[in-house]
Amino acid sequence: MAELDMTSPLLSSPSSYQPQTVLTVYDDQDYEPSNLQSSLPTTILHQNHNHGRTHNENGHHSSPNPYEFLRSGGFSVPASTTVDPFRNETPFISGIYEVIKIVLCLPIALARLVLFGASLVVGYMATKVALAGWRDKQNPMPKWRCRLMWVTRVCARFILFSFGYHWIRRKGKPAPREIAPVVVSNHVSYIEPIFYFYELFPTIVASESHDSIPFVGTIIRAMQVIYVNRFSPTSRKNAVNEIKRRASCNVFPRVLLFPEGTTTNGKALISFQLGAFIAGHPIQPIIVRYPHVHFDQSWGFISLPKLMFRMFTQFHNFMEVEYLPLIMPSDHQKQNAVRFAERTGRAMASALNVVQTSHSYGDLMLLMKAAQLQQDKPWSYMVEMARIESLYHISSLEAVDFLDKFLSMNPDPSGCVKPHDFLRVLQLKACTLSEEFLFGSAHVLKLPLFRQACELAFAECDTDGDNFCTKKELADVLRHTFRELDDDEVQGLFNLFDTDNDGRISRDDFFYCLRKNPLVVAIFSPRLLRKNLSKAGDKMLDDIV
Repeated sequence: MAELDMTSPLLSSPSSYQPQTVLTVYDDQDYEPSNLQSSLPTTILHQNHNHGRTHNENGHHSSPNPYEFLRSGGFSVPASTTVDPFRNETPFISGIYEVIKIVLCLPIALARLVLFGASLVVGYMATKVALAGWRDKQNPMPKWRCRLMWVTRVCARFILFSFGYHWIRRKGKPAPREIAPVVVSNHVSYIEPIFYFYELFPTIVASESHDSIPFVGTIIRAMQVIYVNRFSPTSRKNAVNEIKRRASCNVFPRVLLFPEGTTTNGKALISFQLGAFIAGHPIQPIIVRYPHVHFDQSWGFISLPKLMFRMFTQFHNFMEVEYLPLIMPSDHQKQNAVRFAERTGRAMASALNVVQTSHSYGDLMLLMKAAQLQQDKPWSYMVEMARIESLYHISSLEAVDFLDKFLSMNPDPSGCVKPHDFLRVLQLKACTLSEEFLFGSAHVLKLPLFRQACELAFAECDTDGDNFCTKKELADVLRHTFRELDDDEVQGLFNLFDTDNDGRISRDDFFYCLRKNPLVVAIFSPRLLRKNLSKAGDKMLDDIV
């Protein structure tokens, strides 16, 4: 029989399907053997499948959904967009015209590099003088220090000039700070922060990692930056509170945010973070375009040195900045940041004439992970993480962990995984495969009864009540259901759960393994069904409350 791949049907017709493995399952009540078609934790069915019990070829009952005991009705995989918001359209030099232009511009590039370096050094020194002796960072920078920062702002304009932005087309005007204390912009390149520093000298919200960048980190500090760690809920909460405080006080500069949270190629507007909209202040959107024919200036999936070299070797780089009308929050939207962000996003997307997608910084993390592991088509692993977070409440870090595990299964260039690689990683025997590993894992992980199932499964394995599970205890539980498991298979599953390799499975080991491999919980389903998981889970919730 030809080997199945990830695009194979989940359930074939009885006449053509031959089970790869038949497991013998014993019921606790009568201990009579019954053949159960293997439906270990890799079978995830779509919602349009029949969730009732089916008959296998031997006439015995089996459930097509091994997660029915978790009250899972199956799931459907959302259709993905064909838009790639991160790909630079000209990552390589191509065409005779571009080659000739770069050769002609090489002497100019050297002069531009000197101008860039000199401007950066002068701006850095002026900023050091402006910051010298200033300790009260919680209050606005004194006016005399701000006047010194004009030297750095002029240097920023020279830096833009060195990159080929000899003139910048503007449309509209920035609203007064008293009217629009918060401005938001799309984010295409590292050029926009330099432009806004020169044009508006705002307070910005930036990643904590920016503080350690040579020269630039010092200049950012002079903008009284609000640092945030995007993966820390506490840091994000503190940043939102600081945005509210500074936006409410007219003595502070206006607050500038890039709500997309990362750079794109400008061909789409990705999902917005809500930090700019929670405070409920009027917002002025600003959009930036980089018209081009031969050279895409976006900081997509391209290295910074390569992008800078291409900018230095252009006759001129085009940039357009448009200040859009203010967006005022309604009384209802002051309490609903999501609606406020949606209104702002629609206005910006309409002005840019681009589509809005549910991609986020998490998709860029997936893209970079796939590229780091040298996948042929790394962009094919993006899943529009904002939508996934909304549907399954799964974080970007969790998605990257799932991707890491999936890529360890050696997917082919089309993104398909062979059964033996899928089972090898999860330490399972042969079974039918899921169509989407990430969606299936996220679906099971976020089921209401998943944690209760983990608790009860560990209790089943911890027969002596010492909060540890030995290899023998695990083998007894598994072989009570799957009598044909041999020692090597038991050892493989034990190694999967024994995450710290100390020869026994603690409660933390057990839960950590099931969170990393949520599909594996189905191997305990016969035992948990006997225990009546639903009632046990409800009782456990009552106890917790």
